[in-house]
Amino acid sequence: MPRIAIEYCTQCRWLLRASWMAQELLSTFGTDLGEVALIPGTGGVFRVTVDGDQVWERKADGGFPDITVLKQRVRDRVAPDRDLGHADRKGHS
Repeated sequence: MPRIAIEYCTQCRWLLRASWMAQELLSTFGTDLGEVALIPGTGGVFRVTVDGDQVWERKADGGFPDITVLKQRVRDRVAPDRDLGHADRKGHS
């Protein structure tokens, strides 16, 4: 089962943001995930990995992920055939 890790900066007080994103991922993917871990860090870090592979990094990706984008990136790694409903149809006619 895939392991999601969300590393967040304690100095910046990003725990609530990280825990909300963890909750959203758990609500969306449920038993398709083995674990969602919150990892305290420093220095402005906000990084999301799936089984050690980075799917979002605040500095490289230009800020925090929109939750829809994060779910799509996680989905592409853990359940590529999963339909995310309206999140997959946003901007489509």
